[in-house]
Amino acid sequence: MVKIRNKIVRQNIYLQMLRQRQKEKLEKRKERKKEEEKNPELRETRLAENVPQTIESKRVYDETLVQEEPDEELQAELQDDEYASYYNEERRAPKLLVTTSKRASRKAYEFASELLDCFPNAEFRKRTGNIEIHEIAEAASKRGYTDLLVLNEDHKVTNALTLVHLPSGPSFYFTLSSLQLAKEISNHGRATGHIPELIINNFSTRLGITVARAFQSLFLQQPQIQGRQVVTIHCQRDFLFFRRHRYMFKEKSQMPDGIGAGLQELGPRFTMRLRMVQRGIWDNKKGEVFFESNAGEESDRRRFWL
Repeated sequence: MVKIRNKIVRQNIYLQMLRQRQKEKLEKRKERKKEEEKNPELRETRLAENVPQTIESKRVYDETLVQEEPDEELQAELQDDEYASYYNEERRAPKLLVTTSKRASRKAYEFASELLDCFPNAEFRKRTGNIEIHEIAEAASKRGYTDLLVLNEDHKVTNALTLVHLPSGPSFYFTLSSLQLAKEISNHGRATGHIPELIINNFSTRLGITVARAFQSLFLQQPQIQGRQVVTIHCQRDFLFFRRHRYMFKEKSQMPDGIGAGLQELGPRFTMRLRMVQRGIWDNKKGEVFFESNAGEESDRRRFWL
């Protein structure tokens, strides 16, 4: 192989090689198109075999992955878990207590105010003194609250939230990112007091189903459809995307019936990542850890827990 010392000459030769490769690819595509026009089955076979690889398709097999077929063992566990009273005949109505970390910033209070609009039958209590989460949970349980939501801050930035199911757990710790309040969202709408619908999707493992049931138990099971409001919690690669929208119907649309549908975002919007699950009431020192995933320690990008 001859070495070309002149840099400009090397670059020109390399560009000529690229152009030649592109020309050959184009000629192959034209020939393939002519063959597929004569025999359409060739195109169907090519498209069936040419399936792009994604991180989801390369997902590492998980023994706890829930199959489409009914799982009797899973159904038996769900009928006797901590959230069973919400789904069975008792239909226990949720009552959520929202609070913040100690000495919270103004934005944390604004975020808490918007969450009260998202979750029906939710109340806010300002955190004072040096009271800890397990003490708040004990007092809230005595007052009939079913869940506790704590917004955590670091350097005046809301970066996590803790969700505790009362009276005996479990407790979930999520890191928080990409937080935008309603006023920070372009062309946002104004929320009304209607009970929203809830859409939860893409939770496919037993741990994911537990997380999904934890969020489902925060909403009343009789949404007010006339409000046209919907809260979506979508799981994608273990990131939980929280969005709230309102359905909008537009007349004089290009649709066949002349009526089109759209979405208007109401806010807030944020992204969560599950970092820890404790079996009982949340305790930083003595809590029994059921699941833990520390930030920056994901060794395999194809491994998903939810």
